This record gives sequence, structure tokens and C-alpha cells, in this order.
Amino acid sequence: MFTYETTDRKEARRFRMAQFNGRPATVRSAGATVTGRVRAIVESRSGATAAWVVTIVPDEPKTAAPAARLAPRLCFAAEDDF
Repeated sequence: MFTYETTDRKEARRFRMAQFNGRPATVRSAGATVTGRVRAIVESRSGATAAWVVTIVPDEPKTAAPAARLAPRLCFAAEDDF
């Protein structure tokens, strides 16, 4: 699990919406990018400004799928139809 702290209200709202809709969220912090499902958002008012602690469960990296081979397009029209 990845824990991220933010003081930005818009960012916290974006994480809440991602959690509510079941969509993955992406966090860029200290040169690292983490994409995953938001597990929890907790507001902490211990300081002068409000801060939110976001817990993200990273998604498994997707493996590259082999290129699908397309079937040739064949037209089976009878000559009598013309």
C-alpha cells in the first residue's frame, strides 16, 4: 500500500471521487508515479491547515499482450447477384 498526504482540497476531492466510482487514481510524488485504487481518505486537522492522508493500493503492471492477427476480409458474393 502507498500512503500519500496532501493539503490541496481539489486533489482530495479527486481521490474521493475515484474511490466512490471505483476508478484508479494516479499520484506523482518525488519522481515516482503510482496508479491504483483508493482504499481510504482520512482528514487530519492536527495542524493549522487541513490535510488529507490517502491510502492507495497499487495495480499490478499490465503485461504486453501479443499483437492479435487480423483475419483477412473475404467477400463471398455470388456472381448471380449482380
